[in-house]
Amino acid sequence: MLASIKTAFFSDKLSLLLPCGPLAMLVDQLTHRPGWVFMLSLLGIIPLAERLGWATGQLVFYTVPTVGGLLNATFGNATELIISLFALKQGMLRLVQQSLLGSILSNMLLVLGCALFSGGITHHNKEQMFNKSNAGMNVGLLLMAVMALIFPTVLHVTNTELHIGTSILSLSRFCSCIMLVAYCIYIFFLLTNQKQDYASLKEDTPTSSSDNEEFADISKWESIIWLGVLTLFISILSEYLVNATEGASVAMDVPVAFISVILLPIVGNAAEHASAIMFAVKDKLDISLGVAIGSSTQISMFVMPICVVVGWIIGRPMDLDFEPFETATLFMTVLVVAFMLQEGTSNYFKGLMLLFCYMIVAGSFFVHIDPVSIQDDPQ
Repeated sequence: MLASIKTAFFSDKLSLLLPCGPLAMLVDQLTHRPGWVFMLSLLGIIPLAERLGWATGQLVFYTVPTVGGLLNATFGNATELIISLFALKQGMLRLVQQSLLGSILSNMLLVLGCALFSGGITHHNKEQMFNKSNAGMNVGLLLMAVMALIFPTVLHVTNTELHIGTSILSLSRFCSCIMLVAYCIYIFFLLTNQKQDYASLKEDTPTSSSDNEEFADISKWESIIWLGVLTLFISILSEYLVNATEGASVAMDVPVAFISVILLPIVGNAAEHASAIMFAVKDKLDISLGVAIGSSTQISMFVMPICVVVGWIIGRPMDLDFEPFETATLFMTVLVVAFMLQEGTSNYFKGLMLLFCYMIVAGSFFVHIDPVSIQDDPQ
């Protein structure tokens, strides 16, 4: 047990940030400085999210690549889901919308860009290849999610609701249910198409593979236990983070939209970021794309609809009516990534282009004022 704890918490330099979590709780109890609580919570979640990705990465060695990428994306998104549910419970609907949007943008541009760039630099003497059919399927699901966001937004902008104030919410809930069904069918499709891989996996134990001997640090059950423990720790810190967000925006004089769309997702995506780069450097680009693009697909087709459905259950009017600026940003991002992946090949220049696109998005949100906050301003 001691060896497992040492491997989990003291094998990475980011573990030096672990004391920031308890410090955030202490500052919250003793002072009224939301800016400090927010920053300390943010720093405290970073190593936990990275370790969550590490534990999932260990579990990947006991699965086939497609399922491994799915597992990595699923547990990597646990941070975003937990933060969103806490914010939803407190009625911070715009924070939920913007943080989920930011997670999609961060995964598709920042995480994927860093992975393609790192893999391209490491393997500069050849062009990396990946399964473009799997990538195309994910892009198709992302376009479906964009469609589900566009129509409620257009209804709101054009004032063409059949029942003012209720049609957008009803449409959002209807689209969310369809998206959840579509995502479940997608998962079923992935699993049924991996039967042959599972059969071959059973013939070879994980320790018989040279890759697993090199990278697998803990057993399968240890990985599962650490996934549960780390998710619990992230849940506790997420509550402090959400509670301090608005106060931190005022204290740091930074728009809430920038915090929600840029800062929070970077922390939440720490697990995907580390995993995607690691697999790209080792020329396992299919897993990298499964982590980055698969994570974006999961947020848009599962996490976002789940938040709408949970809001429906607890009486929060969470909908898919994102503002035109945000919907346009997502639409352009999906198009850019679709064009980058259409050839089934990768190099460092494609990764660099995605990183430049993310810089443009980050700069845009830094000067963007949320129109909802303007409407709510009593002045």
